[in-house]
Amino acid sequence: MAEKSETAKREAVLEALLPDVPFDGWTLPALMKAGEEAGLSHGEVRLLFPGGVNDVIDAFFARGDALMLEKLQSREMPEKIRERISYAVRTRLEVDAPNREALRRAAAHLALTPTRFTGVKSLYRTVDAIWLAAGDTSTDFNFYTKRALLTGVFVSTLFVWFSDTSEGFADTYAFLERRIGDVMQIEKAKATLGKAVSGLPDPFSLLGRLRYPGAR
Repeated sequence: MAEKSETAKREAVLEALLPDVPFDGWTLPALMKAGEEAGLSHGEVRLLFPGGVNDVIDAFFARGDALMLEKLQSREMPEKIRERISYAVRTRLEVDAPNREALRRAAAHLALTPTRFTGVKSLYRTVDAIWLAAGDTSTDFNFYTKRALLTGVFVSTLFVWFSDTSEGFADTYAFLERRIGDVMQIEKAKATLGKAVSGLPDPFSLLGRLRYPGAR
């Protein structure tokens, strides 16, 4: 029988770990136990996840992103960008619905100061994947502002989703639509402000004239 690839081994450990996370949390003992269930030694598990729990949580987030993209590629996306973003966020939640408690615990773990960098990296990858799936091709400053705005939407929606008991997560999706609506208003305001500002004198030029009165 052919040796499993490292990717397959990581997936096997993650699959063995996820059912226990709601009870045991994201801990090193739970990770090692999952490795044993996947037929791996503790040394092999450490090689696969050198960062320990942080690495396996990052793999969990990456797995969800990949599943989201796989589903979106097999579906017809809405025409409007707002609807595409909403649809992609809902799909991202959908793929991890069976592991909602594990995702909640992962988010709580990554919010701790020592692990925050891993959380920021994982979150950025998710919102970037959502924008790319929605067809974003921006390369200017908007590339970053769009991801920053979506980060706020996604994180706040996650926290509503974690405790949502409504049928079909209706309350979460209603909240998501309101938040995206707020963001779209901000984008409209930015566009209007941009047009108004373009007609104003350059502030740096004005400062230069204050410093050098004879300058034109």
